[in-house]
Amino acid sequence: MFCGFGERYNLLVILGPTASGKTGLAVGLARTIGGEIISADSRQVYRGMDLGTGKDLSEYNRGGAAVPFHLIDILDPSDEFSVFAYQKLFYRAFHEIIERGKVPLLVGGTGLYLEAVIRGYRLPEVPINQPLRDELAGEGMEVLRRRLLALHPRVHNRTDLQERERLIRAIEIAVHPHGNDHETEVRIPLSPLVIGIRCEREALRSKITDRLKARLESGMIEEVRELRKAGLTWGRIDSFGLEYRYIGLYLRGDITRDEMFRTLNTRIHQYAKRQETWFRRMERNGVSIHWIESGDTDSVLARISGLIA
Repeated sequence: MFCGFGERYNLLVILGPTASGKTGLAVGLARTIGGEIISADSRQVYRGMDLGTGKDLSEYNRGGAAVPFHLIDILDPSDEFSVFAYQKLFYRAFHEIIERGKVPLLVGGTGLYLEAVIRGYRLPEVPINQPLRDELAGEGMEVLRRRLLALHPRVHNRTDLQERERLIRAIEIAVHPHGNDHETEVRIPLSPLVIGIRCEREALRSKITDRLKARLESGMIEEVRELRKAGLTWGRIDSFGLEYRYIGLYLRGDITRDEMFRTLNTRIHQYAKRQETWFRRMERNGVSIHWIESGDTDSVLARISGLIA
């Protein structure tokens, strides 16, 4: 059915909001068409951050042969990561998968990472600017935020505004002269087929709430506690996103467990809406997304078969 996939497309993309079932669907597709999965998630690159990032690693082994995956568990939580680094590693993994004669599946919900690949952002490799860092060393967070927003009013990654190190790095990138930039990698031209999972609003809300309860019961609070024991600052932990930020507030005694759950549940629902807004903006910017209502593998295979026929 998919012997002609590479004639029109060389990358299959599965995107959708959090809790929409991307991983399970992608694993089923990968087994059927001989694929390998490249994660498009800004947090799953970190080791020791499993429940809070929704890695669901058991999905890759469930129901058959293990499906190879890439760009998951490649860094320590103390390491910095950027969309530039992500794009570079994506091209490397993509090339290796193509060389093996397999189908690359890009799977995730981090809009900036997805768009950097699909739309082929040209990203510079920005070196450390020590004089600038020395200049910014004594400035407070609010001053740093104002400086970044003056340079770059439409900040893509809001976590850059939450942690000092990320904020300084973002300013460093914003002031970098781009006249002599080097390309990230030797690029293989991409021809992506983009499939989006669309969930009915109330069904998605129910999935988000049920998944949050399950992950808390499975040890997500202990996961955050272990990150703190490993020496990460609360600021660094907060920068990893909603689950880590609100569990951190609970562990510091700033909110009760009930307040943590209720607020986190609401914030994740809001995050899912922001993801959907990002995907709609991608469509307005020329990315063709073929939306499906069902995460059933057979129905998606039929849809893909019709698109590549």
